[in-house]
Amino acid sequence: MNDANEVERLRARVAELEGELAAAGAPPPSRPTAATRSIWWAISSAVLITLACVLAPLSVTSVWASTQVSDTEQYVQTVAPLAKDPAVQAAIAEKVTGAVLEYIDVETLTTDLLQTLAQGNNMPPRIATALPALAAPISNGVESFTRTQVSKIVASPQFAVVWAQVNRLAHEQVVTLLEGNQGGAVSAQGDTITLNLGPVIQQVKERLVAQGFTLAEKIPTIDRSFVLAQSEGITKAQGFYRLLTTLGTWLPFVAIALLAGGVFLARDRRRALLRGSLGVVAAMVVLGLVLAVGRVMYLSAVPPDVLSQPAAATVFDTFVRFLRTGLRATAVLGLLVAIAAFVTGPAPAAVRTRGFLEHGAGSLRGGAEAAGWKTGPVGAWTYAHKRGLRVACLIAAGLVLVFWTRPTAGVVLLTALLCVLALGVIEFLARPPEPGTPETPGLQLAHRGPPPGGRPAAQG
Repeated sequence: MNDANEVERLRARVAELEGELAAAGAPPPSRPTAATRSIWWAISSAVLITLACVLAPLSVTSVWASTQVSDTEQYVQTVAPLAKDPAVQAAIAEKVTGAVLEYIDVETLTTDLLQTLAQGNNMPPRIATALPALAAPISNGVESFTRTQVSKIVASPQFAVVWAQVNRLAHEQVVTLLEGNQGGAVSAQGDTITLNLGPVIQQVKERLVAQGFTLAEKIPTIDRSFVLAQSEGITKAQGFYRLLTTLGTWLPFVAIALLAGGVFLARDRRRALLRGSLGVVAAMVVLGLVLAVGRVMYLSAVPPDVLSQPAAATVFDTFVRFLRTGLRATAVLGLLVAIAAFVTGPAPAAVRTRGFLEHGAGSLRGGAEAAGWKTGPVGAWTYAHKRGLRVACLIAAGLVLVFWTRPTAGVVLLTALLCVLALGVIEFLARPPEPGTPETPGLQLAHRGPPPGGRPAAQG
């Protein structure tokens, strides 16, 4: 009877072992689900980071379009340097001089005056015969005098004030123009953007009259235009501007959110942040190349008789200079984030760099303590809250860049240097607890006894 029971027990045990082997041979049902989820997370992370890099140049351009073009004061600040550029001054002086001389008609007035003098009763025949020959020199002299006065006005500080006033009043028309409409002080005819020089001509008229050239009083109110740009790309720029203003200033936040989401979903977040930052830098390089190609295309499209090449180059560079500043600042910021992500990684160079910095901070702290300068409770508190203080420094640096009106590459570098300096100060002040003090983790474990499970804590 006992033998039969033993056989039954063995059979049950064999069946149990066979069930366990069968179960061990089949993969756990949760593993395929976890693997599939990991793959989809990796794909989603790559897609989000790629979209963020693609939107990065559009974000910089949208901020430029919204703040530098749509805002009146920013627009006036953008075009202000044009009033001091020699090439632009020469082009404006030529337009104003031509308008003034067109309405004065110096040659006709000089010829009529000399003929009237020659027909006088008391005029000697020899002088009367010679007077008509003076028409050309006198006319040239008057034109030279007018041109000199116009050039002086255009090069004077008063012209810069008038230039700012004209552009401030015309700014609404510029926005209207970019929206596809026309009219006002700034208008578009086909693919040409023009600026009304009427106030400048009025200032020239007043100066000529004040200099004793009373013929300038005949100059009526003139709306002479100065070509700011002429290119087939203006119509395309209008559509691009409408797209950017529709997107608005929230596009950068969308790009940042996409990058943050991609980093969060990645398995290796540090590496994802490194790659995303380098992708943003590459996107800024592409934007810079697009601007360079656009500049060449614009200069080749402007007719020389409408706007000289130096003046056209100055106009283009002046209008996009804040856009270039923004892309450079973004590229520097992306590069700094990439460097930070690399330094915090497991690469041998990163480990050596961190060790060198920590050793340097420890040496400075040790030297200060040897000289009698001790951090005391401040050092202990800083050590206990070191991680939170580091995060606060990074957040403060980010807020500075977010709320800075127009951060440049220099501002980004300075903010990064100050942040690194603050982190160094934290590392310097953070004095580790001395062995044997209640703050030592090993001592706390000794007081608490062995951890759950009965296994003693590892020593050393």
